[in-house]
Amino acid sequence: MVFVMDVGNTNIVLGVYKEDELIAHWRLSTNRQATADEYGMIIRNLFSYHELDANTIHAVIISSVVPPLIESLEKMTHQYFGLKPLIVGPGIETGMRILYDNPNEVGADRIVNAVAGHEKYGGPLVVVDFGTATTFCAINDEGDYLGGAIVPGIGISMEALFQKAAKLPRIELTKPKTVIGRNTVSSMQSGIIFGYAGLVDKMVKRMKNEMGSGACVVATGGQSELIASESETIEKVDTYLTLEGLLLLYKKNTEKSEGRN
Repeated sequence: MVFVMDVGNTNIVLGVYKEDELIAHWRLSTNRQATADEYGMIIRNLFSYHELDANTIHAVIISSVVPPLIESLEKMTHQYFGLKPLIVGPGIETGMRILYDNPNEVGADRIVNAVAGHEKYGGPLVVVDFGTATTFCAINDEGDYLGGAIVPGIGISMEALFQKAAKLPRIELTKPKTVIGRNTVSSMQSGIIFGYAGLVDKMVKRMKNEMGSGACVVATGGQSELIASESETIEKVDTYLTLEGLLLLYKKNTEKSEGRN
């Protein structure tokens, strides 16, 4: 079985694949101060609760946009799984040309999403990932990563309103009945949800115009279903796209190391 880990600024998403089937998955809060032992015990307890034998894991692959955690998670996999993890980063085989000015600047999660998206849906393609930041990634017919855009995520936007506007409260992220809010909470919910859907649609439409063809638009990430329900451009929601991408990258790099094409 293959253990995959996607480390974001807010959450760590974990998954276990038996061949091509995702048999278990979890979401943890990202804690930059947690030690290898702390993560190891949390993960081993999750395995135990789901009656999974950690000794049956034969490979671990990690993508991370939080550099300080990579060392701790590498140490954790050595101590608790007896394995050396594959880290998504420079030098990893992706099968995709990265047409960024500096390819090393592209976040690991964006590369993983692009690889999985093109494998599943072909190209041209736009992948929208709703995480701490919301990222837009453009992939062409040939499977080249063209680039994209980054905007503040929904959670950051909500927290900024609370932190910077003295009379605005923290709110629950639920869709209001109307765009015109009749109180402060519904007005904030309207602005965040309907306004964010408008932001997504405008960005996607401009990206598709620049790409010159009718790209498929796929959304993933924590708030993807909520925003997709109000979006005019999002065609598919793929909740586990990043985890699937990690499995794909593991397979590509295993085949490369074994000398297969």
